[in-house]
Amino acid sequence: MAKGPDAKRALDLTAALILLALLSPVLLAVAAALALGALGPLEPPGGVLRREVRAGLGGRPYELLSFRRGGRLVTRLPQLLHVVRGEMSFVGPVPLAPDDEECRGDGVRRLAVRPGLTGLWQVSGRSELPWEEMTLLDLHYVDHHWLGMDLAILGRTIRAWARVA
Repeated sequence: MAKGPDAKRALDLTAALILLALLSPVLLAVAAALALGALGPLEPPGGVLRREVRAGLGGRPYELLSFRRGGRLVTRLPQLLHVVRGEMSFVGPVPLAPDDEECRGDGVRRLAVRPGLTGLWQVSGRSELPWEEMTLLDLHYVDHHWLGMDLAILGRTIRAWARVA
């Protein structure tokens, strides 16, 4: 049986593929609505995805994909593709731009693991916490993460999403 990073990657890949299969009708419907401008005057027809450069594992840049509109959860659905491609994990530090100050100095440690769709900062208060706290929580995750911690963070994330929905 796989252990450590191999087990995490296997779980990430399996869960992302299952979710992509189950959510593919939603992905297609949102993409079609965006392409056709069916979401109203605030979202004219055009490109479906927003692309932003982020620093991945080891600082390797990748283009983070998200839908242009649709709420926090729906907007981030295309990021499951990053999990499949190995650029992201379900749980990890916040994905930051490569030139972000938090990717330098002590913050470079955050690049030792894949960025995540969710993480310790997101389930600990997110925008209610100062930026410095985000960095400390991300570095704590990098230094102490294990599969049990990931499962606890995922559980807290699912509960938070359920409250919003």
